[in-house]
Amino acid sequence: MSINTTQNYSPNFDQKKRKIKQIRFIIFHYTGMKNEKDAIKRLTDSKSKVSSHYFIKNNGSIITLVPELYVSWHAGISSWKNYKSINKYSIGIEISNPGHGNKYKKFSKKQIRSILKLSKFLIKKYKIKDKFILGHSDIAPFRKKDPGERFPWRYLSKNRVGLWHGLNEKKLFKIREIKVDKNDENKFLKNLYKIGYFRLLPKDIHKNKKLLTKAFQRRFRQELINGIIDKECLLISKNLTKS
Repeated sequence: MSINTTQNYSPNFDQKKRKIKQIRFIIFHYTGMKNEKDAIKRLTDSKSKVSSHYFIKNNGSIITLVPELYVSWHAGISSWKNYKSINKYSIGIEISNPGHGNKYKKFSKKQIRSILKLSKFLIKKYKIKDKFILGHSDIAPFRKKDPGERFPWRYLSKNRVGLWHGLNEKKLFKIREIKVDKNDENKFLKNLYKIGYFRLLPKDIHKNKKLLTKAFQRRFRQELINGIIDKECLLISKNLTKS
């Protein structure tokens, strides 16, 4: 299996090559810019200090920005499970989309086909596990919203790319917005830590609990992003700890 890409190399990467076995993650991003050409220009501009390994255009075509064995600068301050600085361990994929600040829109069918094809290629090549296929907001929940609630996580999971819960959607809807008590809130947060999300310190729970919950919802409960822990969120989180 091979992937057809064009090359437009970015100067923004670590000079030292990494070993194949270090690559554990795929991280998806959206560009968050109105203009696709401007997004590509930024990712290939030495002054921007940002890059990714791949860029998926609106028409589905794929650009290689940084060769896979070099560390690109896409994740920033980030963590998942016991991993810190996710750049070291990941392949970053930027997808052209204006993002939440610029009339966030659905990803095109051509983009989704390319996401699926590229992901399967990388999964096979590096033996990447589903639990390590993530969005930027998963690994940096207090800073980032991308790739957002319109990213097709459910569809990708059905096609063997990434995780999704195994629960009945109609049954889940019936318990949506049903309040939980403090004990259940704590259970939910513990489930998130088991899944891999950033562990909140007791002093930060009040400040950051809502942002962490929104990151979870953007990924696994995309119809309602309100940062409020309810029965539906609790049940989904419990199901995912078994994955």
